[in-house]
Amino acid sequence: MFEFGKRTYIMGILNVTPDSFSDGGDFSCIDNAMKHAYEMEAQGADIIDIGGESTRPGHSYVDADEELKRVIPVLKKIKSAINLPVSVDTYKASVAEESLKNGADMINDVWGLTADENMANVIAEYDAWVCIMHNQNGTEYNKDIMDEICDFLEKSIEKAISAGIDRNKIVVDPGIGFGKTYEQNLEVLRRLGELKKLGYPILLGTSRKSVIGNTLNVAPKERTEGTIATTVLGIRDGVDIVRVHDVHENLMAARMTDAIYR
Repeated sequence: MFEFGKRTYIMGILNVTPDSFSDGGDFSCIDNAMKHAYEMEAQGADIIDIGGESTRPGHSYVDADEELKRVIPVLKKIKSAINLPVSVDTYKASVAEESLKNGADMINDVWGLTADENMANVIAEYDAWVCIMHNQNGTEYNKDIMDEICDFLEKSIEKAISAGIDRNKIVVDPGIGFGKTYEQNLEVLRRLGELKKLGYPILLGTSRKSVIGNTLNVAPKERTEGTIATTVLGIRDGVDIVRVHDVHENLMAARMTDAIYR
């Protein structure tokens, strides 16, 4: 599905939620979701990431049944109509299993296989890709923040491999905006290159996030340029996949950056 190192891959975000911080409600009906999926395909997305529960700060919990009602109809429609791999953004093993049964190629777990003890086994059973993201409750770190992030990711990678997940189908994500203050997010972005020591492809998800809004003092849908800055710097520091709302703009920036650095 991926040949890392040759170019940067673009993951297009498709939130089928009423309350996501940037586009909540925009694509919660299947027709709008499909229209956006087609647009992202036309703009050059390499993979579509479907999310059925907002993970913004202060989000409302969604049970597995409701998440499945949101995700599965859109997933089925995309897999039947669009020739792109699909990721499902969930930390619940039951949602992951039903998604994988219906053709999902990757599970994007914002809790890095730690929220649901069955998650790693489900992903292994279906021989799927997994994105393991760093996350934690609170923003306190007992030692150097990058050391703690790497420790967390290493433990989750060990869990994945022990469960039988193919080590060649593991991607890691430092978790910008999760369990980190504004200053900590900037530090992680400044030190992204340190993640390369893990030896796994890196996904960066900064699109329209508060670290950009707080820096530029702009609303979520006005954060494209700030997102592009993080895309470019991320690629320079070894990022392999960028998860973005604005596919075309980030793709153009990625192609230029790839030409320079790859």
